[in-house]
Amino acid sequence: MRRFRPPSPKPVFPNNTNKSSAITVFDMGISDEEWERLQKALDRPGPKEIPPLILSTSPVHSTFSIVGLKESYEVGENISVIIKARDHTNNLKTYGGDFFKAKLFNSKLKASVYGEVVDHNNGTYSVTLLLPWSGQANVFIRLEHSSEVVQILKKYRETSFPRSHYYGHFEGPGPNKTRIEEVVQCNLKWGAEGSWIKGDCCCEYKDIKTGTVWQCETPKTLSCDNLVQHSSGVLENPLNAFEMQFFAKKLTNVHITGDTQIINVLPNTADIGTTERCRSGLTTPVPAGFYLKNVWKSFVCNTQLFNSAQMANCLKNKIVYMMGDSTTRQWFEYLERKVPGIQRMNLHTRHLGGPLMAVELKNNIIIHWRPHGVPLRFYKVLITDLHYIGNDIDNIAGGSHVVVVFTIFAHRVFHPLTFYVHEVAKIRQSVVALLRRAPETTVIIKSGNTAGLKNIFQSDWYALQLNTVMQEMFRDIAGVIYLDVWQMTSCHYLTENIHPAPVIIANEVSMLLSYICPA
Repeated sequence: MRRFRPPSPKPVFPNNTNKSSAITVFDMGISDEEWERLQKALDRPGPKEIPPLILSTSPVHSTFSIVGLKESYEVGENISVIIKARDHTNNLKTYGGDFFKAKLFNSKLKASVYGEVVDHNNGTYSVTLLLPWSGQANVFIRLEHSSEVVQILKKYRETSFPRSHYYGHFEGPGPNKTRIEEVVQCNLKWGAEGSWIKGDCCCEYKDIKTGTVWQCETPKTLSCDNLVQHSSGVLENPLNAFEMQFFAKKLTNVHITGDTQIINVLPNTADIGTTERCRSGLTTPVPAGFYLKNVWKSFVCNTQLFNSAQMANCLKNKIVYMMGDSTTRQWFEYLERKVPGIQRMNLHTRHLGGPLMAVELKNNIIIHWRPHGVPLRFYKVLITDLHYIGNDIDNIAGGSHVVVVFTIFAHRVFHPLTFYVHEVAKIRQSVVALLRRAPETTVIIKSGNTAGLKNIFQSDWYALQLNTVMQEMFRDIAGVIYLDVWQMTSCHYLTENIHPAPVIIANEVSMLLSYICPA
């Protein structure tokens, strides 16, 4: 078996060998018009060519300032912040594309609110920050990635370079102690040139409904039919020495300096919340809400806080199907802990890989969770337990008692954007069919969350791009709820994590239940 070495610098692909160029809108399952709309939504300014490191955005020299800072404000007012991006020679940048994150916070109050950074394409950026609580507040601005890093990320997002590898575990017949086992490399096959290994070498597994093709190296002794388990493999670094400079720890995910004045916010009797009933069709404003004393108050709709008894009452006579990654598994585990009397069924599966099921007989509650199909960076799991989300939705009858929740972001950042579009198109097709046969079904898309990751393998910039694709492709689908948790995970005072902290999960599940049982 050929072994891949740990991440190490690789040669840069010449511009004329972009492997994704062979992919068409037909392959993705969308129209020319939709592809143009997606590209427009994803388009970000930046350098046409990567300059020397000294001319890239410097977090040390970049600054922010509060415009017209007053002695005091009232709850509900806004402040404006200007960010100036400078290079390592302290000169103002002349183009945009930097990936900044912004928030307002008060550590003592455990309060925070997200701010959207607007790029003016000339090295300056602006942020409007709402003042939603009374007391003090501070501005926090962070350079997640320079515009130069964003261009490098974009370059490798648009190729089929296999940044993530996987293992296929083949097993022969007979008792566990004596059966033959072979472990080989596997990966996605996407496009005419989408294989990481050339030639007639591999076992191919094509899903009939989605058309997705999974490849594994041919085992030396066992048949292709003997693929039993799947697991994550090594990561392979595509960066050359020049590109690697821009990913230095001191240059990414760095707090930039600026006005340190404390903002004083006075109470206001006006209610800045919303009484909008939680339902499908609502857009996510900026900000989408704010934290105060660790409780998220949404501006999207009237969210509620559920105690254990109220959770059980909300889910009474419901079947909840959760699909996706470990972040929806966190929701499953939270409900498993909080709903009175609910019990995990022993499905003889691994806890982390699932599938999982919990039931509560008194109120007739059933909750399922299972991971989505490959590619998937999980511990060893049976390949038969990895289902494509669209296929599972096709097998759900639906109805007023059915809730379908899915997410598919974190494990797709390693692969071409065109493949993600293809997969979302297939899921959308299945969702539309489900709502056509059972329009009372509750369908909820959980967005991706921030993770604070900042490397060529996983980056919040990648996840944000996938969020944009999912939102755009489901924008006009009636009856679908897009539960956007991006701001909830980005502005919280705790360190960002691909698996959000329990306090964030609690608030996310309150949002989920508020849509299932709106006030």
